[in-house]
Amino acid sequence: MTASVASAASTQVKLRRARAASARLALLSTEEKDALLLAIADAIESHETDILAANREDVKNSGLEGAMHDRLLLTPGRIRDMAQGVREVAALPDPIGEALAEWTKSNSLRIRKVRVPLGVVGIIYESRPNVTVDTAVLALKAGNAIVLRGGKEAAHSSSCLVEIMNSVPGLPEGAIELLDSSTRHSVQELIKARGLVDVIIPRGGAGLIAFVTENSAVPVIETGAGNCHIFVDESADFEMADRIVINAKTQRPSVCNAAEKLLVHEHVAAEYVPRIVQKLIDAGVEVRGDGKARTLAAGLPVGPTGERDWYEEYLRLCIAVGIVANVDEAIVHINRYSTKHSDSIVTGDETNARRFLRGVDSAAVYWNASTRFTDGAEFGFGAEMGISTQKLHCRGPFALAELTSSKYEIVGTGQVRIIG
Repeated sequence: MTASVASAASTQVKLRRARAASARLALLSTEEKDALLLAIADAIESHETDILAANREDVKNSGLEGAMHDRLLLTPGRIRDMAQGVREVAALPDPIGEALAEWTKSNSLRIRKVRVPLGVVGIIYESRPNVTVDTAVLALKAGNAIVLRGGKEAAHSSSCLVEIMNSVPGLPEGAIELLDSSTRHSVQELIKARGLVDVIIPRGGAGLIAFVTENSAVPVIETGAGNCHIFVDESADFEMADRIVINAKTQRPSVCNAAEKLLVHEHVAAEYVPRIVQKLIDAGVEVRGDGKARTLAAGLPVGPTGERDWYEEYLRLCIAVGIVANVDEAIVHINRYSTKHSDSIVTGDETNARRFLRGVDSAAVYWNASTRFTDGAEFGFGAEMGISTQKLHCRGPFALAELTSSKYEIVGTGQVRIIG
Protein backbone atom coordinates (compact mmCIF):
# COMPACT_ATOMS: atom_id res chain seq x y z
CA MET A 1 0.00 0.00 0.00
CA THR A 2 1.42 3.40 -1.01
CA ALA A 3 1.71 6.22 1.49
CA SER A 4 -1.04 8.22 -0.25
CA VAL A 5 -3.44 5.25 -0.23
CA ALA A 6 -2.70 4.58 3.44
CA SER A 7 -3.25 8.27 4.25
CA ALA A 8 -6.58 8.27 2.43
CA ALA A 9 -7.72 5.15 4.27
CA SER A 10 -6.77 6.67 7.64
CA THR A 11 -8.50 9.94 6.80
CA GLN A 12 -11.70 8.16 5.79
CA VAL A 13 -11.80 6.27 9.08
CA LYS A 14 -11.42 9.51 11.03
CA LEU A 15 -14.03 11.31 8.97
CA ARG A 16 -16.56 8.55 9.49
CA ARG A 17 -15.87 8.54 13.23
CA ALA A 18 -16.44 12.30 13.29
CA ARG A 19 -19.70 11.94 11.39
CA ALA A 20 -20.94 9.33 13.88
CA ALA A 21 -19.80 11.49 16.81
CA SER A 22 -21.64 14.54 15.50
CA ALA A 23 -24.99 12.80 15.98
CA ARG A 24 -24.15 12.04 19.61
CA LEU A 25 -22.76 15.52 20.31
CA ALA A 26 -25.94 17.15 19.01
CA LEU A 27 -27.90 15.42 21.78
CA LEU A 28 -25.66 16.46 24.69
CA SER A 29 -27.18 18.83 27.20
CA THR A 30 -25.59 22.17 28.06
CA GLU A 31 -24.54 20.75 31.43
CA GLU A 32 -22.86 17.74 29.80
CA LYS A 33 -20.96 19.88 27.31
CA ASP A 34 -19.82 22.37 29.94
CA ALA A 35 -18.60 19.55 32.20
CA LEU A 36 -16.51 18.18 29.33
CA LEU A 37 -15.04 21.61 28.63
CA LEU A 38 -14.09 22.21 32.25
CA ALA A 39 -12.47 18.79 32.37
CA ILE A 40 -10.50 19.63 29.22
CA ALA A 41 -9.27 22.89 30.81
CA ASP A 42 -8.10 21.01 33.90
CA ALA A 43 -6.42 18.34 31.78
CA ILE A 44 -4.51 20.93 29.75
CA GLU A 45 -3.14 22.55 32.90
CA SER A 46 -2.24 19.23 34.52
CA HIS A 47 -0.31 18.13 31.41
CA GLU A 48 1.68 21.36 31.03
CA THR A 49 5.01 19.51 31.17
CA ASP A 50 3.99 17.13 28.37
CA ILE A 51 2.69 19.97 26.20
CA LEU A 52 5.85 22.04 26.62
CA ALA A 53 8.04 19.00 25.79
CA ALA A 54 6.07 18.34 22.61
CA ASN A 55 6.26 22.00 21.66
CA ARG A 56 10.04 22.12 22.21
CA GLU A 57 10.37 19.24 19.76
CA ASP A 58 8.36 21.19 17.19
CA VAL A 59 10.26 24.43 17.73
CA LYS A 60 13.62 22.65 17.50
CA ASN A 61 12.79 21.08 14.14
CA SER A 62 10.59 23.78 12.60
CA GLY A 63 13.16 26.11 11.09
CA LEU A 64 10.61 28.90 11.55
CA GLU A 65 11.65 32.43 12.38
CA GLY A 66 10.00 35.71 13.30
CA ALA A 67 6.22 35.76 13.23
CA MET A 68 5.87 32.09 12.37
CA HIS A 69 8.16 31.07 15.24
CA ASP A 70 6.15 33.22 17.65
CA ARG A 71 2.90 31.60 16.55
CA LEU A 72 4.32 28.12 17.11
CA LEU A 73 5.89 28.77 20.51
CA LEU A 74 4.10 27.74 23.71
CA THR A 75 5.02 28.97 27.19
CA PRO A 76 3.55 28.21 30.62
CA GLY A 77 1.69 31.52 30.39
CA ARG A 78 0.22 30.68 27.01
CA ILE A 79 -0.89 27.28 28.26
CA ARG A 80 -2.62 28.90 31.22
CA ASP A 81 -4.31 31.34 28.84
CA MET A 82 -5.36 28.40 26.68
CA ALA A 83 -7.01 26.66 29.64
CA GLN A 84 -8.65 29.89 30.77
CA GLY A 85 -10.06 30.35 27.28
CA VAL A 86 -11.67 26.90 27.52
CA ARG A 87 -13.31 27.88 30.82
CA GLU A 88 -14.58 31.11 29.29
CA VAL A 89 -16.20 29.13 26.46
CA ALA A 90 -17.82 26.84 29.03
CA ALA A 91 -19.28 29.88 30.78
CA LEU A 92 -20.92 31.23 27.62
CA PRO A 93 -24.62 30.65 26.91
CA ASP A 94 -25.30 27.55 24.84
CA PRO A 95 -26.59 28.59 21.40
CA ILE A 96 -28.12 25.21 20.60
CA GLY A 97 -31.90 25.20 20.85
CA GLU A 98 -32.11 28.99 20.96
CA ALA A 99 -35.34 30.21 19.36
CA LEU A 100 -34.47 32.69 16.61
CA ALA A 101 -38.11 33.32 15.72
CA GLU A 102 -41.50 31.90 16.69
CA TRP A 103 -45.02 32.52 15.45
CA THR A 104 -48.44 30.95 15.05
CA LYS A 105 -50.28 30.88 11.72
CA SER A 106 -53.98 31.55 11.30
CA ASN A 107 -54.50 27.79 10.92
CA SER A 108 -52.96 27.32 14.40
CA LEU A 109 -49.68 25.82 13.11
CA ARG A 110 -46.92 26.85 15.51
CA ILE A 111 -43.62 27.53 13.69
CA ARG A 112 -40.32 27.91 15.52
CA LYS A 113 -36.87 28.58 14.04
CA VAL A 114 -34.10 27.21 16.28
CA ARG A 115 -30.32 26.97 16.26
CA VAL A 116 -28.80 23.54 15.59
CA PRO A 117 -25.19 22.34 15.19
CA LEU A 118 -23.52 22.45 11.79
CA GLY A 119 -22.45 18.81 12.21
CA VAL A 120 -18.83 18.09 11.24
CA VAL A 121 -16.48 21.06 10.95
CA GLY A 122 -13.15 20.67 9.16
CA ILE A 123 -10.43 23.24 9.80
CA ILE A 124 -7.11 23.62 8.00
CA TYR A 125 -4.78 25.94 9.86
CA GLU A 126 -1.27 27.18 10.35
CA SER A 127 1.23 25.95 12.92
CA ARG A 128 -0.48 27.53 15.92
CA PRO A 129 -1.06 25.04 18.75
CA ASN A 130 -3.58 27.30 20.50
CA VAL A 131 -5.86 27.01 17.46
CA THR A 132 -6.04 23.25 18.06
CA VAL A 133 -7.68 23.86 21.43
CA ASP A 134 -9.67 27.01 20.66
CA THR A 135 -11.43 25.52 17.65
CA ALA A 136 -12.03 22.11 19.25
CA VAL A 137 -13.74 23.52 22.33
CA LEU A 138 -15.86 25.97 20.35
CA ALA A 139 -17.01 23.15 18.10
CA LEU A 140 -17.81 21.01 21.13
CA LYS A 141 -19.79 23.76 22.88
CA ALA A 142 -21.88 24.18 19.72
CA GLY A 143 -22.49 20.44 19.49
CA ASN A 144 -20.22 19.82 16.49
CA ALA A 145 -17.53 17.26 15.80
CA ILE A 146 -14.30 18.72 14.46
CA VAL A 147 -11.62 17.43 12.10
CA LEU A 148 -8.32 19.27 12.53
CA ARG A 149 -5.56 19.54 9.95
CA GLY A 150 -2.82 21.70 11.44
CA GLY A 151 0.55 22.77 10.09
CA LYS A 152 3.28 20.13 10.01
CA GLU A 153 5.64 22.28 12.10
CA ALA A 154 3.26 21.93 15.08
CA ALA A 155 2.58 18.22 14.63
CA HIS A 156 3.87 17.12 18.05
CA SER A 157 2.09 19.95 19.89
CA SER A 158 -1.22 19.36 18.13
CA SER A 159 -1.04 15.60 18.63
CA CYS A 160 -0.32 16.03 22.33
CA LEU A 161 -3.17 18.48 22.82
CA VAL A 162 -5.68 16.34 20.93
CA GLU A 163 -4.64 13.28 22.92
CA ILE A 164 -5.15 15.20 26.18
CA MET A 165 -8.60 16.44 25.11
CA ASN A 166 -9.70 13.02 23.89
CA SER A 167 -8.64 11.46 27.21
CA VAL A 168 -11.42 13.29 29.04
CA PRO A 169 -14.02 10.73 30.19
CA GLY A 170 -17.38 11.00 28.45
CA LEU A 171 -16.17 12.68 25.27
CA PRO A 172 -17.69 10.74 22.34
CA GLU A 173 -15.15 8.89 20.19
CA GLY A 174 -14.52 10.88 17.03
CA ALA A 175 -15.55 14.24 18.52
CA ILE A 176 -12.02 15.62 17.93
CA GLU A 177 -10.05 14.08 15.07
CA LEU A 178 -6.55 15.12 13.95
CA LEU A 179 -5.38 14.41 10.40
CA ASP A 180 -1.84 13.64 9.31
CA SER A 181 0.01 16.89 8.58
CA SER A 182 3.09 15.31 7.02
CA THR A 183 1.42 15.06 3.61
CA ARG A 184 -0.75 17.35 1.53
CA HIS A 185 -3.00 14.41 0.67
CA SER A 186 -4.94 14.93 3.90
CA VAL A 187 -5.95 18.44 2.78
CA GLN A 188 -7.23 17.10 -0.54
CA GLU A 189 -9.13 14.31 1.19
CA LEU A 190 -10.72 16.69 3.68
CA ILE A 191 -11.93 19.25 1.15
CA LYS A 192 -13.42 16.54 -1.05
CA ALA A 193 -15.32 14.82 1.80
CA ARG A 194 -18.76 16.10 0.87
CA GLY A 195 -21.34 14.16 2.84
CA LEU A 196 -18.95 13.48 5.70
CA VAL A 197 -17.92 17.07 6.42
CA ASP A 198 -20.41 19.95 6.52
CA VAL A 199 -18.11 22.97 6.34
CA ILE A 200 -14.39 23.69 5.81
CA ILE A 201 -12.60 26.61 7.49
CA PRO A 202 -9.16 27.45 6.03
CA ARG A 203 -6.86 29.62 8.13
CA GLY A 204 -3.43 30.84 7.12
CA GLY A 205 -1.83 32.38 4.07
CA ALA A 206 -3.67 33.72 1.05
CA GLY A 207 -2.37 30.81 -1.06
CA LEU A 208 -3.90 28.15 1.19
CA ILE A 209 -7.22 29.98 1.45
CA ALA A 210 -7.43 30.44 -2.32
CA PHE A 211 -6.58 26.77 -2.95
CA VAL A 212 -9.25 25.53 -0.55
CA THR A 213 -11.88 27.97 -1.82
CA GLU A 214 -11.25 27.05 -5.45
CA ASN A 215 -11.00 23.28 -4.99
CA SER A 216 -13.29 22.32 -2.11
CA ALA A 217 -16.39 20.21 -2.73
CA VAL A 218 -17.48 21.12 0.82
CA PRO A 219 -18.89 24.60 1.63
CA VAL A 220 -16.12 26.96 2.82
CA ILE A 221 -16.02 29.79 5.36
CA GLU A 222 -12.92 31.82 4.55
CA THR A 223 -10.71 33.47 7.13
CA GLY A 224 -8.73 36.25 5.59
CA ALA A 225 -5.33 37.84 5.81
CA GLY A 226 -5.09 41.10 7.73
CA ASN A 227 -3.81 44.10 5.80
CA CYS A 228 -5.11 46.49 8.47
CA HIS A 229 -5.02 50.30 8.30
CA ILE A 230 -5.04 53.21 10.74
CA PHE A 231 -6.06 56.65 9.47
CA VAL A 232 -4.98 59.67 11.54
CA ASP A 233 -7.46 62.42 10.70
CA GLU A 234 -6.77 66.16 10.93
CA SER A 235 -8.62 66.48 14.28
CA ALA A 236 -6.86 63.51 15.90
CA ASP A 237 -5.37 63.80 19.37
CA PHE A 238 -1.72 63.04 18.65
CA GLU A 239 -1.05 61.41 22.01
CA MET A 240 -3.99 59.06 21.43
CA ALA A 241 -2.89 58.41 17.86
CA ASP A 242 0.63 57.53 19.03
CA ARG A 243 -0.68 54.98 21.53
CA ILE A 244 -3.00 53.38 19.00
CA VAL A 245 -0.47 53.20 16.17
CA ILE A 246 2.36 51.83 18.33
CA ASN A 247 0.07 49.28 20.00
CA ALA A 248 -1.53 48.13 16.75
CA LYS A 249 1.85 47.68 15.07
CA THR A 250 4.14 46.43 17.83
CA GLN A 251 2.11 44.67 20.55
CA ARG A 252 2.14 41.42 18.52
CA PRO A 253 3.13 42.04 14.88
CA SER A 254 2.74 38.39 13.84
CA VAL A 255 -1.06 38.32 14.07
CA CYS A 256 -3.69 39.20 11.49
CA ASN A 257 -5.16 42.16 13.41
CA ALA A 258 -1.84 44.02 13.67
CA ALA A 259 -1.71 47.29 11.72
CA GLU A 260 0.28 47.18 8.49
CA LYS A 261 -0.51 50.62 7.01
CA LEU A 262 -0.74 54.15 8.39
CA LEU A 263 -2.56 56.92 6.52
CA VAL A 264 -2.24 60.56 7.66
CA HIS A 265 -4.40 63.55 6.71
CA GLU A 266 -2.36 66.02 4.65
CA HIS A 267 -3.31 68.96 6.92
CA VAL A 268 -1.47 67.45 9.91
CA ALA A 269 1.09 65.34 8.05
CA ALA A 270 3.94 67.85 8.33
CA GLU A 271 3.68 67.74 12.10
CA TYR A 272 2.56 64.18 12.72
CA VAL A 273 4.59 62.12 10.22
CA PRO A 274 8.09 62.95 11.59
CA ARG A 275 6.78 62.45 15.12
CA ILE A 276 5.23 59.02 14.59
CA VAL A 277 7.97 57.79 12.26
CA GLN A 278 10.58 58.49 14.95
CA LYS A 279 8.47 56.67 17.55
CA LEU A 280 8.01 53.69 15.25
CA ILE A 281 11.73 53.52 14.51
CA ASP A 282 12.49 53.76 18.23
CA ALA A 283 10.17 50.76 18.70
CA GLY A 284 12.17 48.74 16.19
CA VAL A 285 9.77 49.11 13.26
CA GLU A 286 10.97 49.30 9.67
CA VAL A 287 9.14 52.24 8.08
CA ARG A 288 8.34 52.65 4.41
CA GLY A 289 6.53 55.61 2.89
CA ASP A 290 5.09 57.17 -0.22
CA GLY A 291 6.85 60.19 -1.75
CA LYS A 292 5.11 62.75 0.47
CA ALA A 293 5.72 60.80 3.66
CA ARG A 294 9.42 60.33 2.87
CA THR A 295 9.82 64.05 2.17
CA LEU A 296 8.17 64.95 5.48
CA ALA A 297 10.34 62.42 7.32
CA ALA A 298 13.56 63.73 5.76
CA GLY A 299 16.60 62.65 7.74
CA LEU A 300 14.88 59.54 9.05
CA PRO A 301 15.48 56.08 7.52
CA VAL A 302 12.20 55.63 5.63
CA GLY A 303 12.27 53.28 2.64
CA PRO A 304 10.24 53.73 -0.54
CA THR A 305 6.94 51.94 -1.18
CA GLY A 306 5.94 50.17 -4.33
CA GLU A 307 2.44 49.20 -5.39
CA ARG A 308 2.94 45.76 -3.86
CA ASP A 309 3.55 47.28 -0.42
CA TRP A 310 0.01 48.60 -0.18
CA TYR A 311 -1.41 45.10 -0.65
CA GLU A 312 1.10 43.22 1.54
CA GLU A 313 0.42 41.80 5.00
CA TYR A 314 3.88 42.20 6.54
CA LEU A 315 3.34 40.11 9.72
CA ARG A 316 6.50 41.66 11.16
CA LEU A 317 7.77 44.98 12.50
CA CYS A 318 7.24 46.87 9.26
CA ILE A 319 4.68 49.54 8.30
CA ALA A 320 3.97 51.67 5.24
CA VAL A 321 2.93 55.32 5.64
CA GLY A 322 0.86 57.28 3.14
CA ILE A 323 -0.58 60.80 2.97
CA VAL A 324 -4.22 61.34 1.94
CA ALA A 325 -6.24 64.50 1.29
CA ASN A 326 -9.23 63.72 3.52
CA VAL A 327 -11.41 61.00 5.04
CA ASP A 328 -12.99 60.18 1.67
CA GLU A 329 -9.60 59.53 0.10
CA ALA A 330 -8.66 57.37 3.09
CA ILE A 331 -11.84 55.31 2.62
CA VAL A 332 -11.14 54.84 -1.10
CA HIS A 333 -7.53 53.83 -0.39
CA ILE A 334 -8.52 51.32 2.31
CA ASN A 335 -11.30 49.76 0.25
CA ARG A 336 -8.87 49.32 -2.63
CA TYR A 337 -5.95 47.78 -0.77
CA SER A 338 -7.25 46.27 2.46
CA THR A 339 -8.18 42.63 2.98
CA LYS A 340 -11.45 43.79 4.60
CA HIS A 341 -10.30 42.66 8.03
CA SER A 342 -9.85 45.55 10.51
CA ASP A 343 -9.33 49.28 9.96
CA SER A 344 -9.36 52.25 12.33
CA ILE A 345 -9.78 56.03 12.28
CA VAL A 346 -8.32 58.30 14.94
CA THR A 347 -10.31 61.52 14.99
CA GLY A 348 -12.12 64.02 17.18
CA ASP A 349 -14.64 64.72 14.43
CA GLU A 350 -17.75 62.56 14.85
CA THR A 351 -18.99 63.31 11.32
CA ASN A 352 -15.75 62.00 9.83
CA ALA A 353 -15.77 59.05 12.20
CA ARG A 354 -19.31 58.05 11.21
CA ARG A 355 -18.41 58.50 7.54
CA PHE A 356 -15.41 56.20 8.00
CA LEU A 357 -17.37 53.59 9.97
CA ARG A 358 -20.03 53.42 7.25
CA GLY A 359 -17.74 53.77 4.25
CA VAL A 360 -14.96 51.28 5.02
CA ASP A 361 -16.03 47.83 3.82
CA SER A 362 -14.26 45.71 6.42
CA ALA A 363 -15.34 43.12 8.98
CA ALA A 364 -14.33 45.34 11.91
CA VAL A 365 -14.10 49.15 11.73
CA TYR A 366 -12.82 51.17 14.70
CA TRP A 367 -13.04 54.75 15.93
CA ASN A 368 -10.24 55.77 18.31
CA ALA A 369 -9.11 52.23 19.14
CA SER A 370 -6.43 49.75 18.13
CA THR A 371 -7.16 47.11 15.51
CA ARG A 372 -5.70 44.55 17.93
CA PHE A 373 -9.13 44.07 19.50
CA THR A 374 -10.47 42.07 16.54
CA ASP A 375 -10.33 38.78 18.39
CA GLY A 376 -12.92 36.33 19.68
CA ALA A 377 -11.79 36.57 23.29
CA GLU A 378 -11.63 40.39 23.20
CA PHE A 379 -15.17 40.51 21.78
CA GLY A 380 -16.39 38.32 24.63
CA PHE A 381 -16.71 35.10 22.61
CA GLY A 382 -14.19 33.11 24.69
CA ALA A 383 -12.27 32.08 21.57
CA GLU A 384 -12.75 32.04 17.80
CA MET A 385 -12.54 29.81 14.77
CA GLY A 386 -10.93 32.66 12.87
CA ILE A 387 -11.72 36.10 11.49
CA SER A 388 -14.05 35.82 8.52
CA THR A 389 -13.59 38.48 5.84
CA GLN A 390 -16.37 37.15 3.63
CA LYS A 391 -19.97 38.30 3.84
CA LEU A 392 -22.06 35.13 3.74
CA HIS A 393 -22.82 33.08 6.85
CA CYS A 394 -20.55 35.14 9.10
CA ARG A 395 -18.17 38.08 9.14
CA GLY A 396 -15.53 39.09 11.67
CA PRO A 397 -14.59 36.93 14.69
CA PHE A 398 -16.78 33.86 14.49
CA ALA A 399 -17.46 31.54 17.36
CA LEU A 400 -20.45 29.79 18.87
CA ALA A 401 -23.35 31.44 17.07
CA GLU A 402 -21.61 31.10 13.71
CA LEU A 403 -20.92 27.40 14.33
CA THR A 404 -24.63 26.74 14.12
CA SER A 405 -27.25 26.43 11.42
CA SER A 406 -30.99 26.53 11.93
CA LYS A 407 -34.07 24.46 11.33
CA TYR A 408 -37.79 24.92 11.65
CA GLU A 409 -39.87 23.00 14.16
CA ILE A 410 -43.55 23.01 13.23
CA VAL A 411 -46.21 21.79 15.69
CA GLY A 412 -49.72 21.11 14.54
CA THR A 413 -52.97 19.54 15.68
CA GLY A 414 -53.72 17.55 12.55
CA GLN A 415 -53.69 20.38 9.95
CA VAL A 416 -53.55 19.41 6.26
CA ARG A 417 -53.06 21.64 3.22
CA ILE A 418 -56.18 21.93 1.08
CA ILE A 419 -55.35 24.37 -1.74
CA GLY A 420 -52.27 25.71 -3.52
